[in-house]
Amino acid sequence: LSPTNYTDNGDGTVTDNVTGLIWQKCSAGQSGANCATGSAGTYTWANAKTYCAGLVLGGKTWRLPERNELLTLVDYTRTNPAINTGVFPAMAANYWSNTVVAGVPSDSWFVYFNNGGSLSVNRYQTDAYRVRCVAP
Repeated sequence: LSPTNYTDNGDGTVTDNVTGLIWQKCSAGQSGANCATGSAGTYTWANAKTYCAGLVLGGKTWRLPERNELLTLVDYTRTNPAINTGVFPAMAANYWSNTVVAGVPSDSWFVYFNNGGSLSVNRYQTDAYRVRCVAP
């Protein structure tokens, strides 16, 4: 699945018209129309979950996306990054998901947006990656 039909809601959120999910347009730590203000911060897994739960944006209730949800943003026709940068500008490589690796509760999955791969964190949820929150 590589949806290409998005609506920029003009309030810092983007609606995926295929899945119906609403996404934070900018990575955590960035703002502005083209996400040019600030820089994409890095967060541990626990801090990423806390950030999303506390996000005040567009009147929505936010959470850290599951791996399969985050993978819907991947555009497999692109690389470096493998996402539509006209919709989601200023992308970085690794983004946390809320999905824990089966049988290894101390590891979680992230999506590598340079090529769209989904990888498990080598060992620790204390590693620092980028965050983009989702609202159902």
